[in-house]
Amino acid sequence: METAKKHFFSDLGVMLGRSMRHISRSMDTIITVTITPIAFMLLFVYVFGGAIQTGTDNYVNYLMPGILLIAIASGISYTAYRLFLDKQRGIFERFHSMPIARSTVLWGHVLTSLVSNAISVVVIVLVALVMGFRSSAGLLPWLAVAGILALFTLALTWVAAIAGLSAKTVDGASAFSYPIIFLPFISSAFVPTESMPSVVRAFAENQPVTSIVEAIRALLSSQPVGNDIWVALAWCIGIMLVAYFFAMRVYKKRV
Repeated sequence: METAKKHFFSDLGVMLGRSMRHISRSMDTIITVTITPIAFMLLFVYVFGGAIQTGTDNYVNYLMPGILLIAIASGISYTAYRLFLDKQRGIFERFHSMPIARSTVLWGHVLTSLVSNAISVVVIVLVALVMGFRSSAGLLPWLAVAGILALFTLALTWVAAIAGLSAKTVDGASAFSYPIIFLPFISSAFVPTESMPSVVRAFAENQPVTSIVEAIRALLSSQPVGNDIWVALAWCIGIMLVAYFFAMRVYKKRV
């Protein structure tokens, strides 16, 4: 058993290194993923921020959690794209002909998504600090925020794996991310849900992004989190487990 585990983790290290080299050789991927959320942040803070009533003096503080989720939702589309290319080029079959743990090929892409999205999140936080973002949170709340974002990234990355392995075209592999990117706009990420029409408000308050945004916002402002954090964790873990199950089924069937 110990030998099998060692074999798995050594194979995983090789697959992760391979995927990370692809990222390092095409830094435009991370730059592209990071620029769009930053552009949204600049637009909403400096153009729309004065007209939006959120009950806070610092709109960038209110906006920050939603921007981070948009960045992650944008980033996972590249995971689907890279998985599609590996499938189309027969890379999976080549690796499977070698004496390696088969699941590590897929896990390499998943962990690379986690690392690359973490880089994007750090860059966005630094830009937000320049724009006036401030947090009174201590180390533990920041670690809790990092944990929620990591779970959110893993959940969406496994969804991306399903799309990348199932798609027939490159466009189809990445197009699934558009509705996910749009979800923060119908949530409390940009404006309080109380200002929305009743039907839209009902949807906004009962979709995963709102609970995740509210939990992160409360943690960063040192406010009581309440049930939002448990709802956020339930959404993230639930989506991750379901997506992982179907991604592995597709992986075994298509590859």
